[in-house]
Amino acid sequence: MSDPASPGLLAATAAAFRDHGLTAAITALIGGFLALIAAVTRRAFTNEALLQRLDRELIADRERIESQRAEDRKADADRLDRIETDIRTVRDLLFEAFQRNRSG
Repeated sequence: MSDPASPGLLAATAAAFRDHGLTAAITALIGGFLALIAAVTRRAFTNEALLQRLDRELIADRERIESQRAEDRKADADRLDRIETDIRTVRDLLFEAFQRNRSG
């Protein structure tokens, strides 16, 4: 998170105190804390945005899967209807064939 080439917060504060006095050291300390808070906040918002994007993708995947399941259920229901219709037709044909044998 920190750059190895840049001095740490305390080192910058110490250098500012040594070079420019107490006011500069306090200013450097406050500035360092603000930069730290900004970095933490930016990371938190980045993580929140990432979580929101993942949530949207998960919802989209669930909707896609549910839609596919609905299509599959409809295809299965249509296929079962065709099978039932074929069974009824065969049953009616067999019934007619037996009726003709008995009467003929």
